[in-house]
Amino acid sequence: MAIRSYQDLIGWKKSMSLVTEVYRCTQSFPRSEMYGLTSQIRRAAVSIPSNIAEGQGRHSRGEFKQFLGHAKGSVFELESQIIIACNLGYLDDACAQALLERITEVGRILNGLLTSLEPTSMTGD
Repeated sequence: MAIRSYQDLIGWKKSMSLVTEVYRCTQSFPRSEMYGLTSQIRRAAVSIPSNIAEGQGRHSRGEFKQFLGHAKGSVFELESQIIIACNLGYLDDACAQALLERITEVGRILNGLLTSLEPTSMTGD
């Protein structure tokens, strides 16, 4: 299948699903965290598909790779914040584990996408 839009990218689709799950899991966070950890976690999650979309819309492979790098950074940021939330008792183990598994999957997909954009993996360039 040809990629016509960022919406065709598996990494974007999986990260959008991750955002939805993050919002669901953070609904029960303490109200006192609404502008703290809750906001940070949600922003990091939203940043992943946003950067994939923005990068895919750029005019060069280099710019796309740069935005994928930003998305990958947000993956690590989100993973750290989920661990913090779990340590504070804001997330139950099952929810935290499910999120961490999804985060790991998105990270692997981003790594694969970045690798596919390397000059040595491309033919005809």
